[in-house]
Amino acid sequence: MSPAKILLAALLLGLTGLWFLSDSLYSAPFDYRLFRQAAIQLTGILALGAMCAGALLAARPRWLEPMMDGLDKMYLAHRWLGIAALAASVAHWWFTTGSHLLGNGPNGPRGPRTAPADQSLIDSLRGPAHPVGEWAFYIATALILIALVRRIPYRWFAYSHMLITPVFLALVFHGVLLASPAYWSQPVGWALAALCLAGLGAAGVVLARRLGLVRGAGGTVESRIWYPELRVLEATIALDDRWAGHRPGQFAFVTTSSLEGAHPFSIASDWDPATRRITFIAKQLGDYTARLREEFAPGAKVEVEGPYGRFDFEDGRGTQIWVGAGVGVTPFIGRMKQLARHRTGQAIHLFHSTADVSETALGKMRADAEAAGVTLHLTLSEHEPLLDGEKIRAVVPDWSSASLWFCGPAAFGESLRKDFLSQGLSARDFHQERFAMR
Repeated sequence: MSPAKILLAALLLGLTGLWFLSDSLYSAPFDYRLFRQAAIQLTGILALGAMCAGALLAARPRWLEPMMDGLDKMYLAHRWLGIAALAASVAHWWFTTGSHLLGNGPNGPRGPRTAPADQSLIDSLRGPAHPVGEWAFYIATALILIALVRRIPYRWFAYSHMLITPVFLALVFHGVLLASPAYWSQPVGWALAALCLAGLGAAGVVLARRLGLVRGAGGTVESRIWYPELRVLEATIALDDRWAGHRPGQFAFVTTSSLEGAHPFSIASDWDPATRRITFIAKQLGDYTARLREEFAPGAKVEVEGPYGRFDFEDGRGTQIWVGAGVGVTPFIGRMKQLARHRTGQAIHLFHSTADVSETALGKMRADAEAAGVTLHLTLSEHEPLLDGEKIRAVVPDWSSASLWFCGPAAFGESLRKDFLSQGLSARDFHQERFAMR
């Protein structure tokens, strides 16, 4: 099971289990009013817990990356936590508000709330917490849906997602004040308090614009090469002394404009502290990447945050199989440049498939493979038989004792993963870079 699924399952099942130690959905005889009140509490706790965990991952804490097997897996977990928070929030809204739209619910209409004259400060805040939470829910639902719809241009997603932090703070205010007071002296309350504190700390990091600052460096674009047949840009940046180095296979966030924000790019170079250069390869795909040549003009000043990722080829296997589809070949280019300087003695097969061909880029790849001692296998046309597990195993006889490293379209990677695992390859020997961040 992937780290993202483990985190999601542990969080939701853990909170649910702790809640059932403190409360129950069933009463004898069954009373819908009591069931509804309990369901409101349970769904609210699950929604708030998922939001807090998602906020923590959004701050990109370095200490979590090894446990999550890279920032790409952290992003997947953040995405699924957002979906879980949305689902739990919709259920919470239904029990608190939605069911009354169908005739005021099984228990008839709600009467007006009256506040006692001698209420405490906390009690006085519970009244405003209801409308604050409801309106924050509507806004958060819209923001999460915008984040999930990839057809929405990146810049609109980025601008809208900046609003999620203040909305999250409003939802914490709502959840903490309206959670049953009895929970705070029990394990479910302690867990929720810890999650809220972690989420609030992460929100503070985001609002203070300290996100990734300790891992950032300034740089100047030194050169760029445009491959028109591939619609791909190769940019080399000279970095200042704040950059501590990187490993091939990692990626970094690059900011060319404060208005645009940071975008992730795969690193296509080895690190040499003497030259302090880093190379990125990016394909023109969306609204931002369509302006790549403008954004990475020679002499342009950029900020580089990272490095991130655990796609580092360190597994101790004598044979490695690399599969890079399209621009997914980028991390393997960086690794080949490293191997050209420091051989490992491994037998390495690189399978590269692409429908777009640039003879200039292929010439460089062949030279890199020869210098690194890597055997290169090319599938260069959409008219050729598709690259699949059977074709790879026919070329690499000792595949069962090898490790396989894949970077490319997610569906292609999942197909190869299922194929090789069905043939006996261990799941721990299949490494897939899930570079699908917006």
